[in-house]
Amino acid sequence: MVYGALDIGGTKIAGALVSADGRVLARVQRPTPAREPAESLMAVVTSVLDELSAQPEWRSLACLGIASAGPVDTAAGTVSPVNIPGWRGFPLVDRVRAHPGLPADVGVTLIGDAVAMAAAEHWLGAARGVDNALCMVVSTGVGGGLILNGRLHPGRSGNAGHIGHISVDLDGSDCPCGARGCVEGLASGTAIAAHASAAGWRAPAGVAPDAASVAAAAAAGDPVALAAYDRAAQALAAAIAATAALVELDLAVIGGGVAQSGDVLFVPLRRWLTRYAVLDFARDVAVVPAGLALDAGLIGAAAAGAAALEAGSRPYAPVAGV
Repeated sequence: MVYGALDIGGTKIAGALVSADGRVLARVQRPTPAREPAESLMAVVTSVLDELSAQPEWRSLACLGIASAGPVDTAAGTVSPVNIPGWRGFPLVDRVRAHPGLPADVGVTLIGDAVAMAAAEHWLGAARGVDNALCMVVSTGVGGGLILNGRLHPGRSGNAGHIGHISVDLDGSDCPCGARGCVEGLASGTAIAAHASAAGWRAPAGVAPDAASVAAAAAAGDPVALAAYDRAAQALAAAIAATAALVELDLAVIGGGVAQSGDVLFVPLRRWLTRYAVLDFARDVAVVPAGLALDAGLIGAAAAGAAALEAGSRPYAPVAGV
């Protein structure tokens, strides 16, 4: 039995075939044409499915899970990613179901990308065995998912834990979501690179001016780059502390491309967390990197599809260990 998975975000559109024990058997990835029209975006999804369906393991496909940047509407099967403006209420599930290579009896399940990451980390990663965890994706955007009382908590519409769009700066900049001072506008990879550039940092010749190159500069001691990561860490710490005060967390897991910066992010993040998480029951929340690195969204999407399959298409029933 093989589980299919799609992971759709502002930077990449990835697909995979995943074994029942969580191993990625085949993987395909394309850049996301995030500023292009809806059909151009869908054409990339189709090309990923084309390549996956040509793999020999596809013949054993039992289900297909989709993890998408949000907001998502799991009941309607539609997506409206903040960082992909071409898709607003886009019927992604119906369009994927219509792919000619997808067998008619294979169910398609939609889940938010950060909720998928939470499912994956609880199944096989850094949150395995933890009853109460916040799992965050910090990349082009910032998303999150919650494990509460040992189970995935996606919420009514599938968007619970969408921490990138809570306000941590009441006088902050307007966010594309319509709010102001959102975590995403301070702590995403896009925000880190933009803030560093605005403060005078410049990438070396021939190097993209992105969050990874800002992290490299910070690791080398560049004060502007360090300040950009410190600002992001402060926003993330405020969000984690607020969540811990609401639901009493045991653990916060940080994944996504920005988390690959290591101590450049985690050292100031842990320092700021001691400033914000001061109540006895919210103090000392451990903050760790994701265990599944950049494949968490794909593995979580596969887990969501498997859960729906085992539950007779009832969304979000837990698979073993999730």
